[in-house]
Amino acid sequence: MSFRDLRNFTEMMRALGYPRHISMENFRTPNFGLVSEVLLWLVKRYEPQTDIPSDVETEQDRVFFIKAIAQFLATKAHIKLNTKKLYQADGYAVKELLKITSVLYNAMKTKGMEDSKIGEEDVNKFKFDLGSKIADLKAARQLASEITSRGASLYELLGKEVELRKLRTEAIARPLEINETEKVMRIAIKDILAQVQKTKDLLNNVASDEANLEAKIEKRKLELERNRKRLQTLQSVRPAFMDEYEKIEEELQKQYDIYLEKFRNLAYLEQQLEDHHRMEQERFEEAENTLRLMQNKLKEEEKRLLRSGSNDDSDIDIQEDDESDSELEERRLSKPRTAMEVLMQGTAAAFACPAPCARSQNTALLCIRIQHLNCSVVTFAANTLTCGPKNS
Repeated sequence: MSFRDLRNFTEMMRALGYPRHISMENFRTPNFGLVSEVLLWLVKRYEPQTDIPSDVETEQDRVFFIKAIAQFLATKAHIKLNTKKLYQADGYAVKELLKITSVLYNAMKTKGMEDSKIGEEDVNKFKFDLGSKIADLKAARQLASEITSRGASLYELLGKEVELRKLRTEAIARPLEINETEKVMRIAIKDILAQVQKTKDLLNNVASDEANLEAKIEKRKLELERNRKRLQTLQSVRPAFMDEYEKIEEELQKQYDIYLEKFRNLAYLEQQLEDHHRMEQERFEEAENTLRLMQNKLKEEEKRLLRSGSNDDSDIDIQEDDESDSELEERRLSKPRTAMEVLMQGTAAAFACPAPCARSQNTALLCIRIQHLNCSVVTFAANTLTCGPKNS
């Protein structure tokens, strides 16, 4: 059982006029009393004269009732029902009941549509008759106005009948003048002949105009045919410069292809060159940073060794530190020089012994370590700068 089937069943039963209210909860559990009542009401609605026993007290009576209902609907309405589902009297029975209610509901809808159509036809007929009556009323008013105007004109003409009778009597009594009549007739005949001649002249002019137009049309046709033949001749003849044009066009296409290839190669090479310069610049900057770190490390090592030296060599170490500090200040204040010059200058200063080397054992050891570190720095810087970017 679906909620949709149960809702449709309740709505159809309400539309058919079932007196009892059917809730959606009535078929949650088996309810044979309600199912038998609905079946009997539907059968009576379909065939009021049918005679089906309504006793459903015992099991045998219920089976007989279901069979009688199914047999009646199968023979009369050609509706095949599942007796087992009807006997269950639950949600599955609703689907079987929908087969009967849908037939009755559709019949009721069809009848309602026919009644509405008949009512619309009656209304349209009434409207049509009313429209025709309005048209007749307008025609009657128009005829009444015409009768009035014509009656007034007839009255005026009858008022002039006395004078007209006198003139008519005199005209009838007067003898006819043959000469005058003949003269008038000849004038009328002459006018008619003049009109006939004028019409003939117009016809002749039309014929001449038609001949002129036909001649012009024929001339235009000949010109059209001649131009068409000339066009065909020009289309069939190959121009003299066409070979050269095609050759130049092919050459231009080749040159354009070469140009495209070179342009693509140039763009690719420029991109590669930019990438190479960028990589070289990064390597050079990395080498400079490494060199700067090593110089700082060397300076710290020198300071540490100088601090750990003996008191006898303190004056010499202090003098060397002052000289190194003054050299650093001069480097900062002087113009920027290349890393190689700075390195060579630092190397020369490093290899120069700061004081007589035979003063003490600590001083000799300090000089040896400084020289060793400076040699390492010079070697690394030389290798780095030889691999540096060319444009730097």
